[in-house]
Amino acid sequence: MPADDTVPSPYREIARSEWARLAADMDQPLTEPEVVQLRGLGDRLDITEVREVYLPLSRLLSLYASATKNLGADTAAFLQEPDTTTPFVVGVAGSVAVGKSTIARLLRELMSRWPGTPRVELVTTDGFLFPNAELERRGLMERKGFPESYDRRALVRFLTEVKSGATEVRAPFYSHMRYDIVPDASVVVRRPDVVIVEGLNVLQPPPSPNDVAVSDLFDFSVYVDADTDHIARWFTDRFLALKAGAFANPTSYFNVFAHLSDDEAVETAMRYWNDINMPNLVENVLPTRHRATLVLQKDARHSVDRVLLRKL
Repeated sequence: MPADDTVPSPYREIARSEWARLAADMDQPLTEPEVVQLRGLGDRLDITEVREVYLPLSRLLSLYASATKNLGADTAAFLQEPDTTTPFVVGVAGSVAVGKSTIARLLRELMSRWPGTPRVELVTTDGFLFPNAELERRGLMERKGFPESYDRRALVRFLTEVKSGATEVRAPFYSHMRYDIVPDASVVVRRPDVVIVEGLNVLQPPPSPNDVAVSDLFDFSVYVDADTDHIARWFTDRFLALKAGAFANPTSYFNVFAHLSDDEAVETAMRYWNDINMPNLVENVLPTRHRATLVLQKDARHSVDRVLLRKL
């Protein structure tokens, strides 16, 4: 994103203070305990951040969804056809450990409180990773999270069915405890008002000009941005928190890390970051930022300090 005001930009750049003023007349629908439940490990999300950043964002998304629904109805009337308006699809992209999963969960809760979008579903692209056995067969276990580790065609098929108005669409279910797809388990989407799709690579361009990009099926997209040094620190902090929590579960795929000392855990986390997550961010995720409708830029405190909204 160009910082020089003399360089033309397709985005409006809105400071946190200006963005927060948009929520002045909005009621806060969530309580502090509800926010804590939605917060991911390492996130510092609090009720103030929800009110000043995500409440106005949820309202904007609800307005976009309602306007799109009205346009669909008007188009159907013009064509003298029945109204077959389909779900409004929101993509949420960004690095590992930047907080996009928390933001996706939060937007699901907030958008469902607005009158025009009461039914909101959330799907993560983790479910479209190839199973570990297939990743092993392809030699991709060390590149899990890179674009080639996902069944992109299955994800495009899923979203195509959602946008076609299918009565029921199923997505595979991914277990973070198992670190793998769970056979015969699925996430079911039944024509909600909004579908939020969260994942690392959802804004990737198509592999060839004749292919459909996942983002071609989005109505709105959000990129969660931060300095890479800050994300690296958040990734390490999260790894330490997981070591003391989820990794301690004997059924966890990562239980082998539970007995590491803190110094060993930091060293392990940084190895994963430097060998896998940082290269994926630099090569594949960060270059898609300019494709987003809206960019949330976080500071070192894990708090949004400015918003960039694409001009219509």
